[in-house]
Amino acid sequence: MKNEIKFTPFQHPIQLTEEQMLAQSEKYLGMIDGRRTVREYSTRAVDRRVIENCIRAASTAPSGAHKQPWHFVIVENPEVKSKIRVEAEKEEHEFYSGRANEEWLAALEPFETNEHKPFLETAPYLIVIFAKNYDLTENGDRSKNYYVQESMGIATGFLISALHQCGLSTLTHTPSPMGFLSKVLKRPKNERAFILLVVGHPADDARVPVLDRKPLSEVATVV
Repeated sequence: MKNEIKFTPFQHPIQLTEEQMLAQSEKYLGMIDGRRTVREYSTRAVDRRVIENCIRAASTAPSGAHKQPWHFVIVENPEVKSKIRVEAEKEEHEFYSGRANEEWLAALEPFETNEHKPFLETAPYLIVIFAKNYDLTENGDRSKNYYVQESMGIATGFLISALHQCGLSTLTHTPSPMGFLSKVLKRPKNERAFILLVVGHPADDARVPVLDRKPLSEVATVV
């Protein structure tokens, strides 16, 4: 039996004039342009309700066939964060000592990154985002999810933007492979780690590289 979807009339909840739309776009651009990837974090506490609300916001992202193929694990336990750091640094050691080719290492060199990841313990929260290629029904059958990668990317973008608007910094961390996250966090077999998001306030002495963003002419085309 097919699942029935009900439809309801829709009007955009935000009604703006052309001038207001332009002003709002400029306001958002100014806000999000201040977002930077941070690698040095303060131990300053963050109310978990802020994190949970941002995850609720991320969960409003569009997804293939509205399957919502994501699961967010909020890690705040120091012991669990320590285990994640140990396993992540094992993979990062392999990466920097032989897994990555010379071109890749040369591209990373200006950013002063290395196998040591203290932020995995210092930041008050880690959010591990898991993708689900399929769900399990009540009787144990598989229910396939669609456009999983695309859906996960959109939801992650929503989350990063929401956290930034709350005054929190983030770091997208993707040690490869990330299978250890499923083991440490005891996740089911139908989930695979998509990205590890470090969340918190930047340390007082935090630094970020001075970067130039590509101009609109290089990232967009009007036809």
